[in-house]
Amino acid sequence: MVYVLIFGSLAAVFVLLLPVLNDQLGELATEAPGYLARIQSRWQSWQTSYESRALPQAVREAIDRAIHQTVTAGGTFLTTKLLPLLAGWLIYLPWLILVPILAFFLLNDAELLRKSALRFLPRGHLRARGDVFLVELNDTLAAYIRAQVTACLLIGVVCTVGFLVIGVPYAIVLGIAAGLLEFIPLAGPLSIGALATGFAAFHSLGHALAVLVFLLVLRAVQDYVVFPKIVGTGIHLHPLGVILAILCGAELGGLAGVFLAIPVVAVITLAYDHYRDLRSAEAQDGTP
Repeated sequence: MVYVLIFGSLAAVFVLLLPVLNDQLGELATEAPGYLARIQSRWQSWQTSYESRALPQAVREAIDRAIHQTVTAGGTFLTTKLLPLLAGWLIYLPWLILVPILAFFLLNDAELLRKSALRFLPRGHLRARGDVFLVELNDTLAAYIRAQVTACLLIGVVCTVGFLVIGVPYAIVLGIAAGLLEFIPLAGPLSIGALATGFAAFHSLGHALAVLVFLLVLRAVQDYVVFPKIVGTGIHLHPLGVILAILCGAELGGLAGVFLAIPVVAVITLAYDHYRDLRSAEAQDGTP
């Protein structure tokens, strides 16, 4: 029933949004050469405008040198860091295919797996404590997954509405992409920010500035208020602990560390709480 509900909802959303997405993607493909031509035209006009002014030769040379260094640094970053990083992330794609398969077997045999795990524990307080631990572990991990999905849906809806209000071209496409890329920390939001700001800049600098301010405020609220609150409520972690866990995970394990930081900290915290309660119970039983 869960699979039917999830895939049925996704299919319904896909059918409803398919005509709009098809129109906007087709328009984007048609207008892409025009966008590139406009970029070249604006670059040439900007060069002509500052060269025609009475600027000293040294100033013009400094501007040209700064632009050249910026473009070179951007190209170097793109070819030596960003593209290899994205290529390295491709190794995680097969896991996306295995997720629903493994989840089906885990859901189908959950009770059998739980009983098998409990047989490794001796009867009595320890097995009872293990049973409670597995139940709370399931609730904790489920709460984390719900928080991730909720964050993606929230970002997708808010970005779509915000882009439509501001007047960004292809707002539906960019909003859906923002929701999907929310799963990828840092790189996903940065990509959406660059694309949305770039498309808005073709209309006016005011639109681009509005998009930039909107996304900066959204990221600040989402990363430091909403997401820590959602995750902390589900897995009983303080929002500050959630932020520190993500930062430590990024430092220790990169992208994988960011994804695994909160579940690992939640499991360790839960295990420590049960260990402390078990030691306390054993101390009370040993008290005459």
